[in-house]
Amino acid sequence: MRHSWRWFGPRDLIRPEDIAQAGVQGVVSALHHVPNGRVWTPDAIAQRQAEVATASDGTPSGLEWEVVESLPVSEDIKKQKGEWRAHVAAYKTSLEHLAGAGIRVICYNFMPVLDWTRTDLRWRRPTGARTMRFDMADFAAFDIHLLQRKGAAQDFAPAVVEEAARRLAAMDDTARRALADAITMGLPGSTEAMDMGAVRDHLAEYGAISAERLRGHFIDFLSEVVPVAERLGLRLCCHPDDPPFPLLGLPRIMSTAGDYATVLGAVDSPANGMTLCSGSLGVRADNDLPAMMDRFGAKVHFLHLRNVTREADGSFFEDEHLEGETDMVALIAAVLREEARRRAQGREDCDIPMRPDHGQEIVDDLRRGGQPGYPLVGRLRGLAELRGVERALRVTGAYA
Repeated sequence: MRHSWRWFGPRDLIRPEDIAQAGVQGVVSALHHVPNGRVWTPDAIAQRQAEVATASDGTPSGLEWEVVESLPVSEDIKKQKGEWRAHVAAYKTSLEHLAGAGIRVICYNFMPVLDWTRTDLRWRRPTGARTMRFDMADFAAFDIHLLQRKGAAQDFAPAVVEEAARRLAAMDDTARRALADAITMGLPGSTEAMDMGAVRDHLAEYGAISAERLRGHFIDFLSEVVPVAERLGLRLCCHPDDPPFPLLGLPRIMSTAGDYATVLGAVDSPANGMTLCSGSLGVRADNDLPAMMDRFGAKVHFLHLRNVTREADGSFFEDEHLEGETDMVALIAAVLREEARRRAQGREDCDIPMRPDHGQEIVDDLRRGGQPGYPLVGRLRGLAELRGVERALRVTGAYA
């Protein structure tokens, strides 16, 4: 695996030299300040490359920007409304510019409205560590009572609806705002977090879009951009839904092995691939992560390695990297088998880029106040644990 680290640019409290000390080979980043649907210009891309390559004292960091996460797909494209055709054209142009800058791996997602969803961004664990959590009752309180989505209560179990009412009654205005802000904050690093009004507007426009129709829109998008990516030698990799089940009455179309089989088969190209996120997919008990890696390995272009612990009502929290529901040792063994196959085939992309995804806030993270889910020390711990598993499997040959 090629170890990488996500960086949110100059406003990130973690500096390029901090990343270099983690011992990674490359950086994962994006132009978070560029509005969705706009072109990523060569100058903006070159500026981010220079920022990655330069330590805060002006000396070389020794790092390069190797993976884009994310080049966002606009809501207009997902809905096929408004300026969606212009946004597809802009996406193609951005791919041209990224290829010209030497960046080959582009992660994105096709989640409607809320790109990822948590109800608590800093949930305290018994150790004093803090982590991200999705609480089903809290989400129901938001959906039913704060957002007041029509028919929302029908989407939750009766016990969850009752608990949601109790939770709401116990919240003051500050707690209610914190819950709404956590849910609507948007992609990590994004400047496009939505308010309640914007969420309601999007939901109204998605009202007639079924899962089948949204999947059709996705395949239409891929039919446009994948040939461009293939011509340029790029590897597009779709991140799974997070969480991988319907929310707010919206369809989810990239949540299971069957979803990926459909979309990867519909536009069959080396450029049309998968970001295997063990945390997002691991929320579902029916997703076998090592088996998915064995099945889709040839088209896995990027890895997010993290772990979650599930709860009976659908709630979950981000656990330590080697804890939780996913057998991380078995998953890494499957990754190493795929890399061995690629070497035997002579593929250039035989080392799959991986990043330690998320992490619990521990030690100095608790005072740092950085990007939720992306602590320095917590990710260092996760990377060390994942690296140790990988090294042990390689040395012993136990993955074959």
